[in-house]
Amino acid sequence: MSASLVVGAQWGDEGKAKVIDYLSEKIDIIVRYQGGANAGHTVCVDNRKFVFHLIPSGILYPNAVCVLGNGVVIDPDAFISELESLEREGIAASDRILISDGSHIVLPYHRLVDEAREKAAGGNKIGTTKRGIGFCYADKVSRTGLRIGDLYSGLEERLKYIVELKNQELVNLHGLAPVSYDSLLAELKEFAARIKPMVVNTVIYLNDALKSGKTVLLEGAQGTALDIDFGTYPFVTSSNTTTGGAIAGSGISFQHLNEVYGIAKAYLTRVGEGPFPTELHGDEGEKLRQEGREYGATTGRPRRCGWFDTELIRHSARVNGLTGIVLTKIDILSIYDKIPVAVAYKRDGQTLPGFPTLGLERVEPVYEYLPGWNTDISGARSWDDLPPNCQAYIRKLEELTGVPIRFVSVGPNREQTIKLA
Repeated sequence: MSASLVVGAQWGDEGKAKVIDYLSEKIDIIVRYQGGANAGHTVCVDNRKFVFHLIPSGILYPNAVCVLGNGVVIDPDAFISELESLEREGIAASDRILISDGSHIVLPYHRLVDEAREKAAGGNKIGTTKRGIGFCYADKVSRTGLRIGDLYSGLEERLKYIVELKNQELVNLHGLAPVSYDSLLAELKEFAARIKPMVVNTVIYLNDALKSGKTVLLEGAQGTALDIDFGTYPFVTSSNTTTGGAIAGSGISFQHLNEVYGIAKAYLTRVGEGPFPTELHGDEGEKLRQEGREYGATTGRPRRCGWFDTELIRHSARVNGLTGIVLTKIDILSIYDKIPVAVAYKRDGQTLPGFPTLGLERVEPVYEYLPGWNTDISGARSWDDLPPNCQAYIRKLEELTGVPIRFVSVGPNREQTIKLA
């Protein structure tokens, strides 16, 4: 009865998809447990690049079953588009995907309201992807959402009530045109017919599978510092990205969870608004962005870049119960003679005891400077292939974070992964 979890330990974009793909080779079931099509998970295999938004990254292994858990919000258009894209690439996916009947559905008015609210916010915008994810979760909490299971029971009555309610908001609050009930009903019926063989009670399925000895890998989107409770609120996503969210968004018992891998870049990036203590600006920020090719897989937006922040990782370890770290993109740091690492925070002249709930925008990072290695490490395939200064950098991060580094990624491809003893 073995379940493992891959969670972003920073602000997302840490390279989770590559790690999930790497770990999935011997996994029976991969479960996406939260988020929606705002996520962009990139996997490179045999010089082919795949970007996943909803379907779990482990779908590339032909024997893996991929599950969209009850914590995921599903955009029908995005899901079908992704499914068809895989099939065009010769990857049979339809018979290996299961969808929770408790998952909520992202509908057109969610996207319309998201874009209108973000536009109206001006200088107070959050920096959403405008894909309606947050407003779908808001409807879930306010109990005005539509679930996958509703597609097969009482859809007309439920949808009519919701559309009437939402059209009042679109017209009266935002001055937008109403959505058509008839058109939306027809689209949802077509979607329901397409996915019907995939829809199950995934809570029962997953717990029965674990009891029968199947292995399960839980895949999260975004990162710990974007968690609705433990992130840099209000500049966060709309779901729980952390270990608690994995349990709530999949329905598996915590007793099955054996490993929690925190995925962390060897430096740091963030997309959208919000505080970022170690952020680099101007030419230095652009240098790291270009070297790391730091642009969003979903939006194409340039990512903000900065140095590794150990307080953030200690916070991730605390709220997730990390059993190990997978350190990604360390090859990008090969261009530096010395590498700053933030080891503590100060605010108003006082050292803080840890990652603060409030006021992160006012902290000043305290840096240690580690020697660089100035050599290409993308061809390294073992610990001994790494230069001594690179090895020292990794060991220093272990010491500072208090979490063992279990794997190191030196490039985007599967084979560019080093397992540490």
